[in-house]
Amino acid sequence: MLLYALLKRFEKHIGPSDAGSVELVLAEILNNIVEHAYGEESIGEVEVVADMLPETLVCNVQDWGRSLPGLAIPEGALPSCGAGIETLPEGGWGWALIRTVASDLDYRRDAGCNRLRVAIPISFE
Repeated sequence: MLLYALLKRFEKHIGPSDAGSVELVLAEILNNIVEHAYGEESIGEVEVVADMLPETLVCNVQDWGRSLPGLAIPEGALPSCGAGIETLPEGGWGWALIRTVASDLDYRRDAGCNRLRVAIPISFE
């Protein structure tokens, strides 16, 4: 619902290919929050504030779950692909995808709150 609302809000400013990039990045970030920051034992809020700047959509995402390991954004190395498609791992692709699409990432932990800023280039195509 959140992704749909955000894409709907900016649909006149973001073309289909950029909308796919925005959706991919935010879906990965939100999935990480649900799986890792909050996990199975708790639920919590997530706040997303998005600003359209010239040629960039800047999203500030906040949650109050567990911090990122080492208080740093993971490097996002791609997982080993093994011998064939059937051996591809299901997980481990998220941060590599985010880093490939985003032009800028910043993370900080402040008073129990995770704050992630991500800038996504927009080509207006």
